[in-house]
Amino acid sequence: MVVTDIKIRKFFQEGPMKAVVSVTFDGALAVHDVKVINAKDKFFIVMPSRKNPDGTYRDIVHPINSDFRAELEGAVIKAYFDGLENAEFADAEATGDAE
Repeated sequence: MVVTDIKIRKFFQEGPMKAVVSVTFDGALAVHDVKVINAKDKFFIVMPSRKNPDGTYRDIVHPINSDFRAELEGAVIKAYFDGLENAEFADAEATGDAE
């Protein structure tokens, strides 16, 4: 399964959640609401989940093995930083601070 597209839906500046992302696989399957989290100086992803009646959460969709999780996490975090850099450049251009 190949990640064919990653769209950053929303950036957050406050708190540990830094972005909400949609990921497309093989140009045929989209997974929405993947979260980029920064906690304890580490970036990682959290898959979409549903709250159970007992207050715990259960992933709706998730990687089956650690190799694919690492591949997906790396791709999403790279897309996050690329998107953040592009957003900062666009903000700088809008304010006249771009070089």
